[in-house]
Amino acid sequence: MLQILYLVHDLTDAAVSRRVAMLEAGGARVTVAGFRRDDRAAPDRLGASAPIDLGVTRDGRFAQRIAAVAGAAFALRARLGAVAQPEIVIARNLEMLALADRAAGLFAARPAIVYESLDIHRLLLGDNAVSRAMRAAERRFGRDVALLLTSSPAFVREYFEPYGQIDAPVVVLENKVLGLGDANPNHSRPAIGAPWKIGWFGALRCARSLDMLSEAARRLDGRVELILRGRPAYDAIPDFDARVEAEPHVAFHGAYRNPDDLDAIYGEVHFNWAIDFFEAGLNSEWLLPNRLYEGGQHGAVPIARAGTETGRFLTDRRVGFVLDTCSADELVRLFSDLDGDRFAAQRMRLDAVDGATWTAARSDCEALVARLAGLKGARPGLKVAA
Repeated sequence: MLQILYLVHDLTDAAVSRRVAMLEAGGARVTVAGFRRDDRAAPDRLGASAPIDLGVTRDGRFAQRIAAVAGAAFALRARLGAVAQPEIVIARNLEMLALADRAAGLFAARPAIVYESLDIHRLLLGDNAVSRAMRAAERRFGRDVALLLTSSPAFVREYFEPYGQIDAPVVVLENKVLGLGDANPNHSRPAIGAPWKIGWFGALRCARSLDMLSEAARRLDGRVELILRGRPAYDAIPDFDARVEAEPHVAFHGAYRNPDDLDAIYGEVHFNWAIDFFEAGLNSEWLLPNRLYEGGQHGAVPIARAGTETGRFLTDRRVGFVLDTCSADELVRLFSDLDGDRFAAQRMRLDAVDGATWTAARSDCEALVARLAGLKGARPGLKVAA
């Protein structure tokens, strides 16, 4: 059984739990160590055992996070003292890559390091001294990486290839829903017709999306309702609660359990908001978000914007609505003209898409673990063929 040490930036992130489940379904044994965000309690278990808590980091506070990583590096020997010899260390995001070399060096047989990069932060992309220092740090900490995992081909095309950050083979591992049980083609669905319900689920961090959707719902006067679920990013939208409270056709229903609640929450909406301007021109143009796959699997028609990787993804498959101007005016026109027949045709096209587009099966898990097992014994600087 392949032994993996998984270093993560947020133990409470549902995507971390999904990746651990994927690795274990593929036949690996996973030990998780990482930070918590904003004093949230760490889960009792992640995979087969309790996670190793490295402390608390804060969203948006990079100086504090750098200090936390530095402190964890000094304490790493004690924290990992009881961990069995891993064959692979996976570092999820840049701050954990900074710990991976230190962690790998603590074991008698040095494990291969895998870098899992799922977002390209704006601080990595500028021409100022801070951005250059961040990229230099990524190159330094990534010099011994044996494999790069990332979630969108645009991250490779727009960042890793032109900047030459990581000299390693690349695997694009999309943010698909993990499907290990029996397939359920009979998801719950709302009745066709107004009020049309748009679901915006997950990390609620885009003020421009909230402005646009709120204005459109207000102008459509009940023809459209916006349903929000997940974690508001109060550092990005500090007045989130007041703004939602003031809108008659917008409702926030709090956090949800992923994947347990996905069928219920997507089953009450007609549309899935897959648009983000949080890092417009950069990461927001390149990502393929979790909600794209969740909504696709559960039959919620996606709404994306042109010129983004998400828009290209949907256009290639001829599903969903891809907005050209991405404005409240365009949304008002779309929903003013929408009737049941047009929506039913969109839903039928979505239903016709191969389920493997949205869902990772057990065979995908096994293929990932087999790919990682092929790295065993890779020496620093030795690049394994893709």
